[in-house]
Amino acid sequence: MEPDTDTHDTHAEPRAEPHAEPHAEPEPMVVDAVVVGAGFAGLYAIHKLRSLGLTVQAFEAAPEVGGTWWWNCYPGARCDVESLDYCYAFDEDLMREWKWSERFPTQAEVLRYAQNVADRFDLRRHIRFETTVTAAHWDEQSRRWAFDTDRGQRVAARWFVSAVGAISAPNLPGIEGLDTFEGQVLMTSRWPHEGVELEGKRVAVIGTGSSGIQAIPVIAQVAGHLTVFQRTANFSCPAGNGPIDPEREATVRADYPGYRRACLKNGAGTPTLLLSQSAFDLGEAERLAAYEAKWARGGAGGVPALFADTRTSLEANQTAADFVRGKIREIVADPEVAESLCPKDHPIATKRICLDTDYYATYNRPNVTLVDLRKTPIERITPAGIATAGRELPQDVIIFATGFDALTGALLRMDIRGVGGRSLAEAWEDGPQTYLGLMVAGFPNMFTITGPLSPSVLINVMVAISHHVEWIGDCVSHMTERGFDRIDATPDAQAEWTAEVQRIADGTLFPLANSWYNGDNIPGKPRRFLAYIGGFPAYAGRCEQVVAAGYEGFELSASHPVAAVD
Repeated sequence: MEPDTDTHDTHAEPRAEPHAEPHAEPEPMVVDAVVVGAGFAGLYAIHKLRSLGLTVQAFEAAPEVGGTWWWNCYPGARCDVESLDYCYAFDEDLMREWKWSERFPTQAEVLRYAQNVADRFDLRRHIRFETTVTAAHWDEQSRRWAFDTDRGQRVAARWFVSAVGAISAPNLPGIEGLDTFEGQVLMTSRWPHEGVELEGKRVAVIGTGSSGIQAIPVIAQVAGHLTVFQRTANFSCPAGNGPIDPEREATVRADYPGYRRACLKNGAGTPTLLLSQSAFDLGEAERLAAYEAKWARGGAGGVPALFADTRTSLEANQTAADFVRGKIREIVADPEVAESLCPKDHPIATKRICLDTDYYATYNRPNVTLVDLRKTPIERITPAGIATAGRELPQDVIIFATGFDALTGALLRMDIRGVGGRSLAEAWEDGPQTYLGLMVAGFPNMFTITGPLSPSVLINVMVAISHHVEWIGDCVSHMTERGFDRIDATPDAQAEWTAEVQRIADGTLFPLANSWYNGDNIPGKPRRFLAYIGGFPAYAGRCEQVVAAGYEGFELSASHPVAAVD
């Protein structure tokens, strides 16, 4: 990022000002609300808060709206939620008029949708782009947050809305020798918008999570040779992408509000097909046929979404895992490569289930090599390439598809300090604690959209975002109407919610996997299940109960006594 410049002569001698007073800090701009981030959460938050008559200032590190859909423009980047579900539902004209071209839209198409929303609702004038919030400190006397940015701006606001995204803080592993590599180093999460010339080059991809699984088949088509470095094999199912079925689209558009209401009754916030509560409600032949049909259709959570007990029963889970491993062995010609690609260290879907287009078939290409890091780990990166046990593999380009410091990383990269100057890093030293994933005790008036311990990454995130933004808007309206200017979660309510989230997770198979759901991908990060896994209807119901009970678990107060409101 280039610093701001002006036209003065930088070589001129400074004028002596012997009697000048000490430089005073400029007064901060005061607004009602600051929104950090201009992805889908930030855009809707700006729109919602502005509709309440509030003055809003948003900050976005990128030069454009879109959040993760701006940064993640790597080859093959595509949404893994169906386009008819991955959209806002707050405006019927927007729902009716926007047309998606594919079942699973590309990064470019999702970004165009975000840009269309920003233009349609005139949101850009509230956003300062290419600006990072470096600090946010609570001031108890004024009952406001004070913000500093890397551009030198100072802003004060009553309400602090974090829309930084659950999967937005890139994770670059510390591999010895990386700084000595003489070729090009890239990250899928920070891909250059001008594109990258990979034709005919020796390319290494490190990481086989969702972004790696999407990028690898596309890169393989142009690279001279592609070497994939896999630490952990992941389960992936076919996306089954293609043009949107016109009949289905017509049915959905005929009653989009009704369709969205139906989605909200599903645990994942999408109309996924649940055949039965148990995989053993069907006989083996019938169950196998159901898996085959799902594999052929693709999408919507993959094979593990067919039976409810896939998440809770090892025996039921094994039926789905064995089916997918069987498919891998059918597709991949080299038996040794196929076995390396078969996950055996975690139950299926306890790590993020991936959707792909020809991922496993890519390993049949003559220009693709798989390096199983469980057998031959990376020792170091050299000026010429990557050294594993016993040999050096020359590379022209190294691409890190190594994921994110999920759910907490983007928040902790800001210097956030609450009551008494206590930092968020101190508050979360033993792992994140929140109340409903919406607020953190000791950090008044700070809301976290799709924050830690909310459903966030485990459901259709557009549903999660919409629910949180609307809850926050209703809360601010409630407080404004009654003269309150401070809300904080109570420590007891936060402790109970944090324990409940972990208790529900412990009743599933998810803790058996080393995954970013548990924070396992970040060295030193406390191990805790980071999202609410009880399903969207249960979560939304709990939030409604809290409000109906007078914002139970929150403390609302006013700077000055207010009259009672019926």
